[in-house]
Amino acid sequence: MTSTTAARAAPALLLGLSLAGARARAQSAGANARMPSAPAIAPRQPASPRATLVRRTVIADGHPLALWEKRPREPTRAIVLVHGRTWSALPDFDLQVSGEQRSLMDALVAKGYAAYALDLRGYGATPRDRTGWNSPNRAADDLAAALAWVAANSGVPGKPVAFGWSNGATLAQLCAQRHPGRMSELILFGYWMDPDSTIAPAADTITPLRERTTAEGAASDFITPNAISARAVRAYVRSALAADPVRADWRRLEEYNALDPAAVRVPTLLIQGALDPQAPTDAHARFFSRLGTADRQWVVIAGGDHAALLEDTQPAFVAAMVAFLERPRRRP
Repeated sequence: MTSTTAARAAPALLLGLSLAGARARAQSAGANARMPSAPAIAPRQPASPRATLVRRTVIADGHPLALWEKRPREPTRAIVLVHGRTWSALPDFDLQVSGEQRSLMDALVAKGYAAYALDLRGYGATPRDRTGWNSPNRAADDLAAALAWVAANSGVPGKPVAFGWSNGATLAQLCAQRHPGRMSELILFGYWMDPDSTIAPAADTITPLRERTTAEGAASDFITPNAISARAVRAYVRSALAADPVRADWRRLEEYNALDPAAVRVPTLLIQGALDPQAPTDAHARFFSRLGTADRQWVVIAGGDHAALLEDTQPAFVAAMVAFLERPRRRP
């Protein structure tokens, strides 16, 4: 991919990719027959009792960040979850649907982990700062502050795990490079950037757009037929629009050019949805082969798309996370 092509492609990926939205519109128009169907997956499990959701506040460079917490009585590990480009922590990681298990936080708590979900600047319960903008380096440093807070205040021994979805995946990697001592492991899902691409600098004088978000945009990642109930999609749309009625604004995306798989030395799990249009296999192969850690795994979720952590593939998704986190490790 040339620099010019990548400069056009990378911002499109950050904005959610028109391909995902186009496929979602095709589905609503009755084009399901032309889309790949998900293979048979275990039936949805009834929702387990909810852990208590607690809002914490982390101060990063004088700015308050909302950090949502759910935990079992005696957690064995702590995981900090970072959301994607458009929607904040609670729609992405704590979706509540009557009779269905859709919350990744609840699923992790059921496995004995303390789950923390961060609202980046301008998302959910975290206000924008005085500039009105977010940027990759700023967000990566905010994640580092959240990881430090969890390490100091969660009561869980050891460093927390960093998990990033979509734009959150590139932010989590950037954090691992800028703050390598803050996390025990790195888990990336929906990773969108080709390690061979670059992003051209853009003008830095534009006023934030503050565009309204839409129901169509909230539903656009659910592209695989029969992978999630219509009721759960409606619940996601309601939750997303309520939490994030205005789209956050990003600038200085060329800071992502600092991403270098070889600079990642922390143990890393790369999760790919087999049907995810935003996570191409060839780019994943380049990324995975160049990682600077030998302690690495790449797991493909059959039938999973860009929203596999919310869909009926969630049990397989969580199983991949648990298998990686509980793997036998060589003692230093």
